[in-house]
Amino acid sequence: MSRVSLMLVLCLVAPLTLAAQQPPAPHDSVRGAIRAVDMRARSLEVTTGVGFALRVVRISVPAGVPITDRRDAQPKLIGLAALKPGDVVRAVFGGKPTGFVAYTIERVGRMESGVETTP
Repeated sequence: MSRVSLMLVLCLVAPLTLAAQQPPAPHDSVRGAIRAVDMRARSLEVTTGVGFALRVVRISVPAGVPITDRRDAQPKLIGLAALKPGDVVRAVFGGKPTGFVAYTIERVGRMESGVETTP
């Protein structure tokens, strides 16, 4: 095989092998209020929407996902247990056969009314 042929084959095959090794890129994000936190299933339900169109997104949260709090001057890592209904979050996630899986979550604020139950 000549050098030119070998170089041509390498140029065609190399990008395909590099693409197969890279993890899938996040394809979606959501910003909204947490509706529910399920610690056993390690998942969140986030309510988001525009105008009258509301949508609830259920996102699985694997143990290694970084969860940060942006409400402070210095963002800090927090755990899933620190998130409560009414917290406003921004989550970047991707679709898997089992559903949506979070890549990163950041708490950006808290809803001031309508989230706590009153006696």
